This record gives sequence, structure tokens and C-alpha cells, in this order.
Amino acid sequence: MSTTSHDDAHPYLRAASAGIRHHRKIAQTEHTPVDRAHLDTLHAHLTAVHLLLDQLADTTRPSHPAAGRHLATAQTRLWQATAEVHSAFHLLPSPFTQTSPRITECHPEELPEGPPVLTICQRHLAAGHVVRRKNTPTDLHRPPHTTACVR
Repeated sequence: MSTTSHDDAHPYLRAASAGIRHHRKIAQTEHTPVDRAHLDTLHAHLTAVHLLLDQLADTTRPSHPAAGRHLATAQTRLWQATAEVHSAFHLLPSPFTQTSPRITECHPEELPEGPPVLTICQRHLAAGHVVRRKNTPTDLHRPPHTTACVR
């Protein structure tokens, strides 16, 4: 049996959430446009949360099927947000060319800007394999469902 108190539970998740709140507060005061490095970091965070939700859904589903399904749905919705951040990354100008953005498909094998700038594409493709293993294209394009909160 775990002796961890509620306040001590999941310290790294609490720290990550505090970091996001701090960053949001700074972004509100600076009003600077987002750049590719910012979106790469945000994508890394979203991907990590996505993989955590995937693991939690898998471990929860056997003993609590309904809760597991909700976690799996949250994971799918988070993947949609992650994909949009990845798309936004490619619409921003490259720091190396300082020209208009390249509106193209993701080609991490080309690495036109060199590592580690396109780690977002490699990360996105790796996470995409997890998503496609467990979801159909219909699942990924389905609007969110609504449920009544039962407490």
C-alpha cells in the first residue's frame, strides 16, 4: 500500500503544470509571436502527455472499462491538438532562411534545417505510430463526445 500523501503524489506532473502556468503568465505580458522553437517545446510536452494518457488508458481499462475509454478519448483529442501544433510549426518561417514559411508535408528524412530543429517531425512520426496502432482514421476525425458528469 502506498504511503504517499496527496500533496506529494506525482511531483513531476505538478512541476510541469506549474511550469506551463508560469510560461502562460509570461506570454500574456510579452505579447510576442510564437516561433518554431517554442512550438517544438510545446509539441514535446503535448507528446509526453499523450503517451502518458495512452499508458494510463491501457492500465485502467481492464479494471475500469468506462474510465479507460474516457482516458483513451482524451488521448485521441490530445493527439489532434498535437497534430495542429505540428502543422503550425511548419507554417512559421524558418530561422535559417528568414523567408516565408514552407507549406509542405513533414519530411524528417531531409532535415533541411539540420538537427535538432526538426526533432518535432521525428517525435510526431513516432507518436503517430502509437496513435495509428490503436485508432482508425474515423476515430481521429470524430468530434468529441459529451457525457453527463456522474459523481
